[in-house]
Formats: sequence, structure tokens, C-alpha cells
Amino acid sequence: MAGGLEPHLEVLRRELGGPAVLSVLIALIVVAVTFRKLAESSRKAGLLLGLCDAGKTLLFARLLSGRYRDTQTSITDSSAIYRVSRDKSTNVTLIDLPGHESLRLQFLERFKAAARAIVFVVDSVAFQREVKDVAEFLYQVLVDSTVLRNAPALLIACNKQDVTMAKSAKLIQQQLEKELNTLRVTRSAAPTSLDGSGTGGPAQLGKKGKDFDFSQLPMKVEFVECSARGSKGEEGEADLESLEKWLVKVA
Repeated sequence: MAGGLEPHLEVLRRELGGPAVLSVLIALIVVAVTFRKLAESSRKAGLLLGLCDAGKTLLFARLLSGRYRDTQTSITDSSAIYRVSRDKSTNVTLIDLPGHESLRLQFLERFKAAARAIVFVVDSVAFQREVKDVAEFLYQVLVDSTVLRNAPALLIACNKQDVTMAKSAKLIQQQLEKELNTLRVTRSAAPTSLDGSGTGGPAQLGKKGKDFDFSQLPMKVEFVECSARGSKGEEGEADLESLEKWLVKVA
């Protein structure tokens, strides 16, 4: 390995003016890589985001206990350690954030820097009538400067798939990309302070000159279909296998 790198190091020595400068450069690279790894290791939170009634709180309860429970609209956050492996050595701190319009950005601001992963929960049944509101909130998340810099893994969890009228994950992805592209066009002409929730986030989402799609983002985005309620309701098990597998990957 070292022999293969030596010719390249020799070129750098000549161009940079000697071994001392090269040593400083290498040291700076090592420090930068180490700092990045430390920053990533300090981000242990998995944020549950979404509009009111998307099913975040029931999903949160199901992941932690496996049991159904009645829920109500959250006005504050809830957090707990979620063990993603049998030996309990790997875990993530799940944080369920309120979905009410007057609260969600406030709580996102509080916890976004700690996010290792984000689960954005969508009500697949109400999606068609809520698509603009869903896209608006997701847009605000995606243009946030902290989220862009840290690039936490992002999962769009298409919930309530136990209901016959639920939209598929593929359709939800297509509709969200279309709405986000429209938002990008309208926001690009607006003052920068309106984008990124006043945090200095960029006005441009995705690649300029191309229709938006999720592959253009700095973080990896995946879509899954799930049901926190389950096909048998209170008596049955939830359908969260795809979500649980994703949490194992990102923890």
C-alpha cells in the first residue's frame, strides 16, 4: 500500500515545496477526518417527523414496546433508547417530535444537530389532500443548513398501509418530487431568509436546471411502506419490518 502511494507523495513533496509542508497537509487531513468521525459519533438521534395524525407517536410506541396504544396529538417531544440488535450494543435515541404547524419547526431546530437519521412519516391515506402541506414541511427540512451539512439518512415512512385507500410509496415519491420541484421554483424568487426557516439555508434545492428528484440530495433517501396500526388493529402486530431493517443500517 505504502509503495503504491510513494510516487504520488513524491509529486506532492515537489509541488508543495518539501516534506515539511506535506507533513502539515497530511496532519490537517487527519485532523479533519477525525473531527468528522467524532461529530458523526456524537449524533445518535433518530428524529420522527411528520404532520399531525401521520401516526408518528403510535409508530414510536410500537418500535419501543411492540404494543398498540391510544395516542393523541403531541405538544412536546418524547424520547427513548431503541435497541437495534439482540446484543443491545447498538442503539439509537428515537425522538418523536410534535407535528403541529405551530410547533414542528421549533422542535426541529432544537434537535436537528443531534440527528443521525430522520424518519419522515406520511399518512398514506390522507396524502392526496395533504400533499402540499407534506411537501412544504419536507422542503423546510431539506433546505435547513444544519441538515444539509450533516446529511443524516432520511427515510420517508409511508404509514397506514393497512387501509385500502392508502397510496403506494412509489406514488408518494413521485408526487413529493413534483411538489418539491414546484416549491423550489417559487421559492427561488423569494428572499433567502424565507428559505431554510431563517437559518441561512440555500434557496436552491437539488440540481439547478433539472427537475428535482431525491437522488440529488446529499443524504441517502429511501421510501418504505409500513403500518403502525397493523392489519388487525389493536389486537395484531404492526407492519414495521422495513423500517426496523433501515434503523439497523443507520444506527
